[in-house]
Amino acid sequence: MDKLKAGFIGCGDIAQGKYFPSFKALGGVDMLAFCDTAPAKADIASAQYGAPGAKVFTDYQDLLAMDLDFVIVSTPNRSHSYISVDALKSGKHVMCEKPMAINTLEAGKMLAASREAGKLLTVGYQNRYRSDSQYLKKAAEAGVLGEVYFARANALRRRAVPTWGVFLNENEQGGGPLIDIGTHALDLTLWIMDNYKPRYAVGTTYHKLNKDRNTGNMWGDWNPDAFTVEDSAFGFIVMENGATVTINASWALNTLEVEEATCTLSGTKAGADFHDGLRINGVRHNQQYVETLNKETSSFAILEGRQVKPAVLEIQTFLKAVRGEGKLCVLPEQALTVTHILEGIYESSRSGEPYYFNLKTED
Repeated sequence: MDKLKAGFIGCGDIAQGKYFPSFKALGGVDMLAFCDTAPAKADIASAQYGAPGAKVFTDYQDLLAMDLDFVIVSTPNRSHSYISVDALKSGKHVMCEKPMAINTLEAGKMLAASREAGKLLTVGYQNRYRSDSQYLKKAAEAGVLGEVYFARANALRRRAVPTWGVFLNENEQGGGPLIDIGTHALDLTLWIMDNYKPRYAVGTTYHKLNKDRNTGNMWGDWNPDAFTVEDSAFGFIVMENGATVTINASWALNTLEVEEATCTLSGTKAGADFHDGLRINGVRHNQQYVETLNKETSSFAILEGRQVKPAVLEIQTFLKAVRGEGKLCVLPEQALTVTHILEGIYESSRSGEPYYFNLKTED
């Protein structure tokens, strides 16, 4: 089987921690091009992971001029849209790091470009590939939960504000914890529910701790002057079928209820949560029950009988789709809905009014 030819736009922490190791673990791909506005990062990536003759760029357009099968976009959020659109138009399949884009308009451009070019587009929501997430998804599809009419998307940290890169820069990122970690929790929730039709949202965002000093933060004190995004955000979403979804997202909340990239689901037949491992609760033979999944293995994905990081299974799924041997798990239409809901929460917080969706979804 011929190796696929890959290019990487953005060679920072996400690429180094997630994408490069995952492609190396799987094999079958020649990493031929690396682009970053910081030349040293691209040089390091090429030296560590590049195939013989790999090229390094600071302008992504030069990378797109190469003969490549696909590109990975892992740049700051604001540039996701225009880089992905240009990549699709140049004839490459695209996997873009989450979130899809900073707003629905930009996400829509990406979806349109994918359809017009006839190229695949997916978004990096690797938490779908955890074994506990996969188990609960199959259970939901089998009707174990019944109709899920209430869900809570959980993305709460106590004092874990990312102090590197551009995470605190609203212009570059489009927001703080809601668009950063809340997006993972919301994607997981909607995917397991299989419900992508929001009716309206009410949201609040807070800048309560941004100016604190001596913060006790996991990664050291943040710079109050640079912390321009929210430190916490909360949303209440009503779906077209009447289901309610709430989302709680914070990098720095005074709470002991810390839980990230999880959800709580309540259905007509059973409920589920990820507190201390996946738990499914219900009534059987007129008795309440709780079933648990082995928490020692639930955060890992299973690939060919061995435990791997979820990102490895995510990349394998994408590569199979590129080869025409499988389907994408994360569809761009789904990722667009997540982006639209996040935008609705931000807009509701700004206006003080509910945000009503007019989102066309396809079957």
